[in-house]
Amino acid sequence: MGIIAWIIIGLLAGAIAKALMPGKDPGGIIVTMLIGIVGGLLGGWLGKVIFGVDSIDGFFDLSTWIAAIVGSLILLFIYRLVVGRRSSHRHA
Repeated sequence: MGIIAWIIIGLLAGAIAKALMPGKDPGGIIVTMLIGIVGGLLGGWLGKVIFGVDSIDGFFDLSTWIAAIVGSLILLFIYRLVVGRRSSHRHA
């Protein structure tokens, strides 16, 4: 897949991850899109490392989308932990 396909998958995976994990995220839509793009790459890498499968088969393959969404969910969770912890220290 080309870089444009990865960006599109990442944008959509980030939006889906945001819908699955609702809540207030500092950074807005730009950060959510970046998390989606990097999350897609992370999900594909984790699929190869943990399960030994090539989860990045093509744009319309279900495994590609699942890997991208799971990777985005993981990154969104970590982002909220880090940013939430940082913003709670400012108010103390």
